[in-house]
Amino acid sequence: MAYNFREYNQGQMYLIPPSMAEWLPEKHLARFVDETVEGLDVSNFYESYRSDGWGNTAYHPKMLVKIMLYSYCIGVSSSRKISQQCEDQISYRYLSGNQLPDFRTINRFRRKHRIELKGLFVKILVLCREAGLAKMGTVSLDGTKLKANAALEANRELASINREIDRMMKEADANDKKEDKKFGKDLRGDELPEVLQTRKGRFEQLQKAKKKLEEQDAERIQKHEEKLTERQAEETTSGLKKRGRKPKSPPPQEGKINMTDPESRIMKSRSGFVQGYNGQAMVDCASQIIVAQALTQDCNDKKQLEPMLAIATSQNGILPSKILVDAGYWSEANAKLETPQTELLIAVSKDWKQRKALQELPSPRGRIPKNSSLSQLMERKLLTKRGRSLYRLRAQTVEPVFGQIKGRGLGNLRLRGTDGAELEWSLYCATHNLLKLWRNMLKMTHRN
Repeated sequence: MAYNFREYNQGQMYLIPPSMAEWLPEKHLARFVDETVEGLDVSNFYESYRSDGWGNTAYHPKMLVKIMLYSYCIGVSSSRKISQQCEDQISYRYLSGNQLPDFRTINRFRRKHRIELKGLFVKILVLCREAGLAKMGTVSLDGTKLKANAALEANRELASINREIDRMMKEADANDKKEDKKFGKDLRGDELPEVLQTRKGRFEQLQKAKKKLEEQDAERIQKHEEKLTERQAEETTSGLKKRGRKPKSPPPQEGKINMTDPESRIMKSRSGFVQGYNGQAMVDCASQIIVAQALTQDCNDKKQLEPMLAIATSQNGILPSKILVDAGYWSEANAKLETPQTELLIAVSKDWKQRKALQELPSPRGRIPKNSSLSQLMERKLLTKRGRSLYRLRAQTVEPVFGQIKGRGLGNLRLRGTDGAELEWSLYCATHNLLKLWRNMLKMTHRN
């Protein structure tokens, strides 16, 4: 029978065009990443390489930057998967120039050039500003919990660590006596077996964890004593006792530390508790461009407003005219950060209560009552017609950005420690902006 099949010949020559420039469509994301990196100044990546021509040849830093940015854009953060994609995917072969860096090379590059890779966020943000996407008008600020490369079950209390150390010490003493009896007091017998080498490493890790927990307890007690001293000084100055019950010095409270990633913290998220970090992002309400980002170990957002204002200034040169934040940032100290140049709209109650108030309560009328507290003044401002209109933008901007980032599969951090987590969060935010810039370019091209 004469089947009407397309020609199928695995031995046919030139199934793929010989020029890599013909491998991808003109508007492909890989092309955009390639052109963007070519236009950036990445000379700071070269500083750690020898300039005298000696030594083994290294992969070009520009090539590794391209595949790193492209990988995070499409939600691939594993060095092993990136290496595999360089073999399997045409877009990766286009960016790598048909070179195949292994996963160790990719991981070493990411670790070695941590500072330079973090700096890409600001460079890409500059491109967004030049394209008119980050005008620093009205912005919204929020935090999201990022799961660390560690399990909740790996958390240990100080008492538990002490018990483990005691057990290991007794076990070590018993082993010493047993070996003395078998080999003689001054003879080793043989190299240490692998299990003992591992035990030694575990013991050292436990000692470090114990020291860190003790330092945290001492710091907590010192801060509490400073608050008591400050309270007493205020009462002495004013001649009046402060309202409320006088706090007493508490006994030392044992904290927890994670043995896998000691710098991560237990965070409360919408889906429960996670072991991780708190990623902060300030988002332009008009374009959903992230104009400032940072990562912290703090479990809540209350202390993040002031540092984020400083970071926004350093990363943009100016502060936005209006900042919208939820009740997690509310405090009288934060309300006092408002200036004539930067207006703050901070919810004073939980998000669902704030939404209910905006829906049900009428707009305030008449003069502002005298002796109103900062909380009352802020609540009044949010209930005005202008305040309602502005605050609604918060949920429409920063929360979708977190959804877009995690929707790319970038919710879980791979690198351990604060330095690694900061690098990955910076790459999450930088590639978010890069994708927004690419889509804006496609939109402009389509209009023209």
